[in-house]
Amino acid sequence: MNKKSTLHDNFEINFTLKGITSIVIGIYFLGLAFILKYILDSFLIDDHTIGMLSPEILEVVVISCIASFILLSCLALFFAARRNAKTFQFLLWNRKTKIAVFQFILGLITVTIAGFLLLENGYEDYLTSTFLVFYALLLVLFKNKQRKNILVLSGISILLAIVCFNIPSYWNPAINILGIAHICYGIIQK
Repeated sequence: MNKKSTLHDNFEINFTLKGITSIVIGIYFLGLAFILKYILDSFLIDDHTIGMLSPEILEVVVISCIASFILLSCLALFFAARRNAKTFQFLLWNRKTKIAVFQFILGLITVTIAGFLLLENGYEDYLTSTFLVFYALLLVLFKNKQRKNILVLSGISILLAIVCFNIPSYWNPAINILGIAHICYGIIQK
């Protein structure tokens, strides 16, 4: 009984980035990279419909795509957590999960503010590297003691951030590599 109550108060059991959840988030990363690359490449073509949009509207479209990605990823984590809680017959929202969700929301707000500050000051080239660094920190913050393999994803994010900082046009392959890494992690960590 004591073991069950320990697991019950453990947010890693409820909110975990393994299996199908990691695969789905990896697919979302790949989809986001493809959509953003398509939008930005189409904007440069004069005869394309997206090329006729103003830069302000394009910025809103890109931010909407990123917000949709974040929302879908959060929903994937939530529904997987709900399924795990139902399987193990645990409460989904306990003290530790509420603290973890608060920290996660605080991290999202920090990334959003940093992104808007970079955009406002004209440092668009460093958006991807900033996101990757914050993403790596978020993964380290929520790592499980039993699953230290999540540190591999953090390390990949940091390495890709360094590459994107030095080569800003490498943003699309970096997001694709992170998506593939998530898919591989999800397949390995069932």
